[in-house]
Amino acid sequence: MTKADEQAPRRRRDPDARGYFGEFGGRYVPETLVEPVEELERAYLAARDDDRFGSELERLLRDYVGRPTPMYEARRLAEAAGGARIFLKREDLTHTGAHKINNALGQALLACRMGKQRIVAETGAGQHGVATATACALLGLECHVYMGAEDMDRQALNVFRMRLLGAEVCRVDAGSRTLKDAINEAMRDWVTNVADTYYLLGSVLGPHPYPLMVREFQSVIGREARGQIVSQTGRLPDAIVACVGGGSNAIGIFDGFIGDREVRLIGVEAGGEQIARGRHAARFAGGSPGVLQGTRTFVLQDEDGNIELTHSISAGLDYAAVGPEHAWLRSLGRSEYAHVSDAAALEAFQMLARLEGILPALESAHAVAYAGTVARQLGPAAIVLVNLSGRGAKDVQTGEKSLGHERIPTGQA
Repeated sequence: MTKADEQAPRRRRDPDARGYFGEFGGRYVPETLVEPVEELERAYLAARDDDRFGSELERLLRDYVGRPTPMYEARRLAEAAGGARIFLKREDLTHTGAHKINNALGQALLACRMGKQRIVAETGAGQHGVATATACALLGLECHVYMGAEDMDRQALNVFRMRLLGAEVCRVDAGSRTLKDAINEAMRDWVTNVADTYYLLGSVLGPHPYPLMVREFQSVIGREARGQIVSQTGRLPDAIVACVGGGSNAIGIFDGFIGDREVRLIGVEAGGEQIARGRHAARFAGGSPGVLQGTRTFVLQDEDGNIELTHSISAGLDYAAVGPEHAWLRSLGRSEYAHVSDAAALEAFQMLARLEGILPALESAHAVAYAGTVARQLGPAAIVLVNLSGRGAKDVQTGEKSLGHERIPTGQA
């Protein structure tokens, strides 16, 4: 493979003028947000064509975040899976411990460029909240993070981290008290304070231009991964596996390989307890096209369009919709989606720790679990690349509560 193949020319995949990827996407906002969202689109399109903006973001990603993140071959994990070679893209080794910082820094710089000094954000697992609070501390911005009460309880460590970083963490007790409700409250805040406030959305969700903008800030993952996997193996992987809540880490790594039709792109959703109403968050397994929080995509909803409750052991995957570009790629047959249960994710959470000394986020553990299935299907001549989107320190209490000391195996696997 040539150097040109390794780098691959970057081709923009912008949505159409209305913000649609095929039939998915768009801009469903109240009248009070039409002009602010259009202003945001203008500002972002100008910023991405400004070499000074790009250079500053690149500098911070290198010197502050610690990019490029490593790629690691998990040989013991692959041996246990009994199939293909497995490589991990180590987003867990970024500053703050997850891929979220890539987007948070990009948007925080954009907010400064727009003259917005007050930031509002939402968070589920807390990693986007921590990343936003970090970026705001670095750039001297006021930070307010909305978080569902249930997520605050199961992600107490990240709540404390956000407060240490100077953010106000706003508890949301409405609805299911998870990510969907946190987004609702963050958007209400934005509507109320739109003159001086920037809404720093954490995933490839919401009204245009957010799905485009977040994907482009996360595309650094795919660019790095492409060069690294070719450098280490001499070729592209057979499959890429990443967890999908909103879907920013997945679309970020997929972005570097979209044009390579021989590379399977596999997103892994939260199968929860079982695929039954209110007991999972697998949108492609139990959802249908609909509109939620500014965008048209696949949504878990009943026959009347009411949003269903969701469940996942991982707070970051516990959401009723998925990014519209994922829905579009699936409709084209370019990406595929599976789901993994809470139990299987917990098993992978322990397995990666025991076999490789790496504690993954429970979100990432869903991808690790399904990667084993793909590795067995493809066989020993194949290569599977997993985006390890975050580290698992935040999930230790959840794991302990779910497993109990007596159920955690000790010694060698």
